[in-house]
Amino acid sequence: MRYLLLCLCLVALGAGLLATHYHDKATEWRAAAHQTQQLAKQQEAALSEMQRRQREVAALDEKYTKELANAQATIEQLHHDVIAGRKRLYLKTRRSAMPEGKAPGTSGVDDAARTRSDKSAERDYFTLRSRIELAGKQIAGLQQFIREQCLR
Repeated sequence: MRYLLLCLCLVALGAGLLATHYHDKATEWRAAAHQTQQLAKQQEAALSEMQRRQREVAALDEKYTKELANAQATIEQLHHDVIAGRKRLYLKTRRSAMPEGKAPGTSGVDDAARTRSDKSAERDYFTLRSRIELAGKQIAGLQQFIREQCLR
């Protein structure tokens, strides 16, 4: 009987140790699962924030792309109007060299005539104007991007 009682005590002790071991493992797994859930929530929040910012940047890009396209269309229309003669383009120019046969200080009717711009000057004007619009829209877009995305 003593032997049976001793065996039961040993089995109970073994079962208790085994239960404690598995309880500790279950507690570790629960803590690991909780930590994994927290990490998943943080990653989901970060992903949502990135998607929101991407939508904002896309909207900003669309806005300035549309404004640039409108400005380019206006410049193109003006260029076509100048070519067709519906509008005139006057460029203020300076004469860098004296006309042949004229001495400094002499005047003549030739100097009083308004100079007509040639086709290359018109092309240069419209190219320059287009590039100024492009640079202006790019700068404005970058400034707004910095204010809305980088400085927050």
